[in-house]
Amino acid sequence: TFLCRIAVVSGPSMEKTLYNGEVLLVSDLFYEPKQGDIIVFQSNTILDNEAIVKRVIATEGQVVDIDFENWIVYVDGEVLEEDYIREPTWTPEGLEFPVTIPEDHVFVLGDNRMNSKDARNTEVGVVQKNDIVGKVIFCIRKY
Repeated sequence: TFLCRIAVVSGPSMEKTLYNGEVLLVSDLFYEPKQGDIIVFQSNTILDNEAIVKRVIATEGQVVDIDFENWIVYVDGEVLEEDYIREPTWTPEGLEFPVTIPEDHVFVLGDNRMNSKDARNTEVGVVQKNDIVGKVIFCIRKY
């Protein structure tokens, strides 16, 4: 177990929150995923074991639905307020909605929805909690 780890943002999927090349400090110490957390996860079954940074949208037992015509994400029937996203969620990626998040899993999306391979995509899907490296606790901005 590590107190903290370092991760580097790769690609545009978390813009306007995080940008390509930024360095992240990640911790899993006493960590339990919550809606809104930005996490790093990694699995040998997801995208060639690449470390991936996304935002937790829902946790186990919650129901996620996406209205692709009106660009609205719902969690348990409530509209998710998303002032952090770069562009609206506008296109289905393969997962059937609504989806109930299984036990020990989380549903993640990138903040740059038009450039994010996330839980909407069957290559990623819902993420097992044991694949979570940790929560992003600090970002070194590059300017």
